[in-house]
Amino acid sequence: MTETQLTDHDFTEADEPIRLFGDWLADAEQKEINDPSAVALATVDPEGLPNVRMVLLKGFDEKGFVFYTNFESVKGGEILASMKAAMCFHWKSLRRQVRLRGAVEIVTQEEADAYFESRPRGSRIGAWASKQSRPLETRFALEKSVAEYTTRHAIGTIPRPEYWSGFRIVPSEIEFWHDRPFRLHDRVRFEREGDLWRKVRLYP
Repeated sequence: MTETQLTDHDFTEADEPIRLFGDWLADAEQKEINDPSAVALATVDPEGLPNVRMVLLKGFDEKGFVFYTNFESVKGGEILASMKAAMCFHWKSLRRQVRLRGAVEIVTQEEADAYFESRPRGSRIGAWASKQSRPLETRFALEKSVAEYTTRHAIGTIPRPEYWSGFRIVPSEIEFWHDRPFRLHDRVRFEREGDLWRKVRLYP
């Protein structure tokens, strides 16, 4: 454990959330079996009905938490309409959970291009071939679309589709939860106040 990492019993002493989240994510990368960066992403549709699905966190820092998607998908449309979202990480083997919510920004063109270029070639083809969230007649129709775009981009670089980019959630609050016996869990919420964070300890 590094000097910056906090144990389950003293994480409540942390004075800011970003480094603490990094420590917990690093632990999850060592101990979670599958996709430690998987996170439930919550949005709201135009009628105010909540929607949730799993995505993969692709980066985080003091500016926010980043993931990428097709902006023409359901989640893309819902976020573009409200520019607000929430996330919930749950690492079962560590008995830890992190929740955050806040306003959303679109990442820069440079960030989106760099990440798209880093993806496997098949994933870049898939971004072109899949009309994400829209009705699919048959599995064959998807495979045919993949074949067509594979042929179209058989050589050279695969450009990023204009409708494919990233969102950054700029959290207004981040809550850390750790399981303790008899449901006497530890909960700490950090609330953003300008450039600073205010810490509140919560009843479980």
